[in-house]
Amino acid sequence: MRIMLSSKYAVLCCASIVAVSALTISQPCRADDAAVPDAAVAPTSSTWTVPDIDKLPDDVWGKTVRYGRDLISKTSSLIGPEVADVSRRFAGNNLDCQSCHINAGTKEFGLPLIGVYADFPAYSARLGQVETIQERIQGCMERSMNGKRLPPEGPEMIAMAAYLMFLSTGRPVGANTPGRDSGRMPELDRAADPAKGKTVYANMCAACHGANGEGQRAGTAGDAKGYVFPPLWGPDSFNDGAGMDRLIEAANFIRSNMPQGTTWKAPALSPEDAWDVAAYIDSQPRPSVQGLDRDYPNRLEKPVDAAYGPYADGFSAEQHKYGPFAPIEASIKKLEELRDAQR
Repeated sequence: MRIMLSSKYAVLCCASIVAVSALTISQPCRADDAAVPDAAVAPTSSTWTVPDIDKLPDDVWGKTVRYGRDLISKTSSLIGPEVADVSRRFAGNNLDCQSCHINAGTKEFGLPLIGVYADFPAYSARLGQVETIQERIQGCMERSMNGKRLPPEGPEMIAMAAYLMFLSTGRPVGANTPGRDSGRMPELDRAADPAKGKTVYANMCAACHGANGEGQRAGTAGDAKGYVFPPLWGPDSFNDGAGMDRLIEAANFIRSNMPQGTTWKAPALSPEDAWDVAAYIDSQPRPSVQGLDRDYPNRLEKPVDAAYGPYADGFSAEQHKYGPFAPIEASIKKLEELRDAQR
């Protein structure tokens, strides 16, 4: 579902560090904004709590929820492209959903799934319409997992939805869940630099994820055991329609979670290094999904870091990919004001 962490340990570990994706985007801040502390995110106002799945009874509901958790944490072994039953090969790569949603979607600011179910149905800017939680799961299957849609009424979809529902236990519908995304660090006032990021990657990431981003297998190719450290690019990684192929999401995820054991309270990377290494990773080749030009039918709603057109503004695809984003944001704001004035 949405850089990819350890399939087995749910961490995108680089030797010492190394994205719907946050459903809402807060107002950006600049890296040189003195009013913004050098932290990945603002502190949460409440204690992070996770429903205890072990307290569920061993009945049909409990088994279904646990199967949903397994589908998130062991995707490659259950519905990946190497499983023995060809009819259950729904994922197109050997990543796990928890490659992005750490610890089966339970880590604060690790793109958690807690509270997600309570947000749906919800408007999707990418689709230009209201979508259900099931449709959101399908989008992850097609993009982050580079695969195909699950049978809508099949056991996998039912179990995933049940697990997400369980993780929203006690969450009021539509209520904000602090800690839900990857945080929001200051943006750069320059373009993120893949060349600088290459150095960060070589020094901090390659020992786990490989010099060529190929990851480290848990076993051997074809055994459906997935990865200990997943590939960050190449044919077995997420495709170019995934949230993690967008710089803002990838950089914030890395900053809040990497290396293994890092938390949002004590980020290990500087903002500059996080932006640059994310730019390097997202500059590498990966599978391509068709029809991206149909995403975000209202172009004014398109994320500023979407690296594919068409756009409402006049900025290049390269600037949308690497920034700086402030000029794009200012242009979008003016276009919105012009639109509103003409109504």
